[in-house]
Amino acid sequence: MKETSEKTPTVELKLPILENMELVATQTADVVSKHMKLSSEKSDEIKMALIEACINAFEHSKSEEQIFIHFIIRENNLTIKVIDKGAGFDSAGVAIPNIESKLNSEESKRGWGVMLIKELMDSVSFESDHTGTTVTMVKNLENDE
Repeated sequence: MKETSEKTPTVELKLPILENMELVATQTADVVSKHMKLSSEKSDEIKMALIEACINAFEHSKSEEQIFIHFIIRENNLTIKVIDKGAGFDSAGVAIPNIESKLNSEESKRGWGVMLIKELMDSVSFESDHTGTTVTMVKNLENDE
């Protein structure tokens, strides 16, 4: 664990874009969650959001290198940054899928990632341009003893 300051330890991962590498990130999230004494429900929500963010970076960034994940441990929250050096995207242009049309048609059942991340985490933001994308996800610790 890398210490960025006395009260803000940070865990940093660099993952190659290979099949199932998002599982390495979830194992790290599990260890961090235990360290922070998070409930299993919050831990599971973090891991699910992290899987979605990693898969989006792997599949959509058009980067052939790696992604970076930073777990920033604070007294009142966990901030996770998923960073790619890919093509970037416009998060405002991501449409919320229509559940009825998805379920009742031959249409792809995919496309739920951004919506899931937003539902699972307490706050989510996207910074993106032609040099890459950073997804910042925050899970607050309140009510989690």
